[in-house]
Amino acid sequence: MAISALSSSISGMHRASDRFEASANRVARYGTGLADVDLGTEMVNVMQSKHDFAANAKVAKAIGDMQKSAIDILA
Repeated sequence: MAISALSSSISGMHRASDRFEASANRVARYGTGLADVDLGTEMVNVMQSKHDFAANAKVAKAIGDMQKSAIDILA
């Protein structure tokens, strides 16, 4: 179970990173005439990506802590 939870956490971090990068690319095109960019929406996307990444990182850390505790109990 811990491995699937860790895998889900890592996948979540990748998705958040991809969303952040896509939003950053859209912001970089702002004012160039190449794309119609709503900076307010993009900033919300950046903040959501940041919080999603942090939440998934906390899950990964909790899993590592639980595995360490289990090893300490068994050792």
